[in-house]
Amino acid sequence: MKNTYAKTWIKDFWGIFCHELRQIFSDSGVLLIFLVAGLAYPLLYNLVYLNGILSETPVAIVDNCDSPDSHRFIREIDATREVEVAAKCMNMAEAEKMMQERKVNGIIYFPSDFTEKLARNETSTFSVYADMSSFLYYKNALMATNFVMLHEIGQIQMQRFSSLGMTEQAASQTVKPLGYEDNNPYNRAFNYSFFLISAILMIIIQQTLFYGMSLLVGTARERNRSFASLPDRLEGHGVGRVVMGRGGAYWLLYLAVGMYIAFIVPAIFGIPQRGEFKDVLAMLVFFITDCVFFSMVWSTLITRRESVFILFLAMSPVALFLTGCSWPTFAFPGFWKVFSYIFPSTFGAQGFINLSTAGGEMGAADVQMKAMIIQTVIYFFLACVAVYAENWVLRHKEQIRQRSERLAKRVGIDSAEDAKIIAGE
Repeated sequence: MKNTYAKTWIKDFWGIFCHELRQIFSDSGVLLIFLVAGLAYPLLYNLVYLNGILSETPVAIVDNCDSPDSHRFIREIDATREVEVAAKCMNMAEAEKMMQERKVNGIIYFPSDFTEKLARNETSTFSVYADMSSFLYYKNALMATNFVMLHEIGQIQMQRFSSLGMTEQAASQTVKPLGYEDNNPYNRAFNYSFFLISAILMIIIQQTLFYGMSLLVGTARERNRSFASLPDRLEGHGVGRVVMGRGGAYWLLYLAVGMYIAFIVPAIFGIPQRGEFKDVLAMLVFFITDCVFFSMVWSTLITRRESVFILFLAMSPVALFLTGCSWPTFAFPGFWKVFSYIFPSTFGAQGFINLSTAGGEMGAADVQMKAMIIQTVIYFFLACVAVYAENWVLRHKEQIRQRSERLAKRVGIDSAEDAKIIAGE
């Protein structure tokens, strides 16, 4: 009995698995997303940010203070690698015009009371404006001014302590009691591609898988077919075979795509790969499994094929933000922190960065691995519920149709002929 059940289960699983593969490879739109987008997007993103380090970003200076303090600040800013003082303007209107004409990519403004406030031991301010058409302009303007500002703060504090009668050595020790050396082992030059691309690679796996699967579901429903049809001999106990069979087809395909994205693309562009191959592969297997059931659950809500493209524009930036790479997760408001737990990429991106980019051992991604396992179990259960519910609806629709036909026959109405008339045949 057990052998018969196992053979039947494997036969059903294999049939559903092969059927889903045929569906995938017979739909040009799905192939475009899975193969072209899945293989080309990682290359495209890396090519766009291949030169992840931008030097000598031109900025305009508006110095309404025109004092030795502001002049020193400007000289130090100009000496940084990040920015170059391209122009000194008389007012903000002139500087804004230069930015609009793309002659500069940033403005640094010193108010007239900049030195006066320093002399009164008050907090002085200056303003930085950046062209946000590229994140690199903003990064450079902010980094250059921050470096100079931190240096100037130390100098100002030393001057104030010296004015109180302290020796230069005592003032220096007071301002800087502990020596430190800045060391960023994973991204020494603050390369933009190293900073963000690792997370984007995991987002590409999740999003292309979801959109491709949703495209098939939308197509099936537009053609009055079901994405979750069971063989006639199967009832509720066959739901697991449908979920595993369909999921297995996507899992096999995306394991290959995922290995290409996680190992080959970083090697092509020199993105750090410091982790053990087996650790990263294990994380990738869990992540892809999670993504398969995640996509299977949420794709059931798709009713039309074109809905996928709207979701593509809306959800990809949100999913990227929720990985915590552009904004730390501990600073998320409560709602967004909980909302981020919906997406496998929230944990997959963090785990991939911890293992591959930072070179941590498996323990470094322990929290993310456990979270993905929990997600996988939940989404597998929900996928089974979705398939069962879909088949329940299909059965009841069929029962209603059969009752309508029987009732029509009793009163002498040919429902098939009426349907042809309505269709204009």
